[in-house]
Amino acid sequence: MIRGIHHVSLHTRDLDKICTFYREAFGFVPVVDEISWEDNAFFDSVIGLEGTAGRLIMLKANNVYLEVFEYSSPPGREGPPLNPNDLGYTHFCVDTDDIENDYKRLIAAGMTFPRTVPDEVTGIRSVYGRDPDGNVIELQQVVPGHAFSLERLKLRTSNG
Repeated sequence: MIRGIHHVSLHTRDLDKICTFYREAFGFVPVVDEISWEDNAFFDSVIGLEGTAGRLIMLKANNVYLEVFEYSSPPGREGPPLNPNDLGYTHFCVDTDDIENDYKRLIAAGMTFPRTVPDEVTGIRSVYGRDPDGNVIELQQVVPGHAFSLERLKLRTSNG
């Protein structure tokens, strides 16, 4: 039985820089020490590519893990980060109970936002921004009791 989303993963050119950002901006902490690999058949098999090399770290904050990769081989495709309307995985959303203060704190930590925090619409305040690598992150505050509120999520178990 699928219990929920375990982690979001991103690839960066600078593992140290982006991990520092996510630690300072969102409170992520490493779960284990950094893992490095090269010429490793297991990693190649799991990832589905040949000749992979790089390093990764799994970070944790509250109810989600963030897996961060820095590949040294093979090189990734060049191009701008995806926009929210592009096909594929385009962003992840973090929930807050104080969007105004977290918005200011995230700007100070290095995020950029194209606009200020909007007024509440149907119980939600939300604004999209970008981390230092250009990845889209949504900052959202949902009123308690709303159908989308985190409080309404319950981890399903085999016992019900």
